[in-house]
Amino acid sequence: MEKSEVKVLLAEDDKNLGNILKNYLIAKGYETKLYANGKEAWEAYSSEDFNFTIIDVMMPVMDGFTLAEKIRENNQEIPMLFLTAKSLQEDKLKGFNIGGDDYITKPFSMEELLARMEAILRRVSDSEHEKSKEDQRYFKIGRFEFDYDRQLLKIDDTEYKLTSKESDLLRLLALNVNDTLDRSEALKKIWHDDSYFNARSMDVYIAKLRKYLKEDPNIELINVHGIGFKLITKKE
Repeated sequence: MEKSEVKVLLAEDDKNLGNILKNYLIAKGYETKLYANGKEAWEAYSSEDFNFTIIDVMMPVMDGFTLAEKIRENNQEIPMLFLTAKSLQEDKLKGFNIGGDDYITKPFSMEELLARMEAILRRVSDSEHEKSKEDQRYFKIGRFEFDYDRQLLKIDDTEYKLTSKESDLLRLLALNVNDTLDRSEALKKIWHDDSYFNARSMDVYIAKLRKYLKEDPNIELINVHGIGFKLITKKE
């Protein structure tokens, strides 16, 4: 997620600290809005689109944990970083149980808060990328086009109608192109069992895929000894 796409809800009742944090985050490229208590923050959250929250635990009107619980009822995914003057283990556990991503105890440096915030954003971005990858159904593999839903592999004017197992296996390889696909992982995902007999069956399907793919000399489907397989696409 780019900085310009991140809108931060900052709930902090200490006016001086709140303004310092707000101005610091804005200077670092994050759109940030400050609210002095949980009630104001909840009203703002309910009417605007935020994608990151920084919440002080001890606030008047509505405390940070109550605010966090209300937000989590509405959105299970939005990142949540707690600020607190307490270092009690019970409070930290409560924050994590509510669904907090991290916890920072006052006093803290602006640099530490930014580092923790950006670490959370990287995790979220990586998770979204993996989820997007897992949803992929169409692939370009060298000169080949692979339509997973139609179980169709095409190169120029030649089409191959794949079996469901061939399609499942090629999709896993394509999702991990130029990386090693673990043999056991593939067996469990496709055959739901990594037994010896299923492994031999998978080797047969690998051989079939290799036969199709050899029409493009810039593609290799290799065995990685003791680990699994790798679909390699070379630049022409």
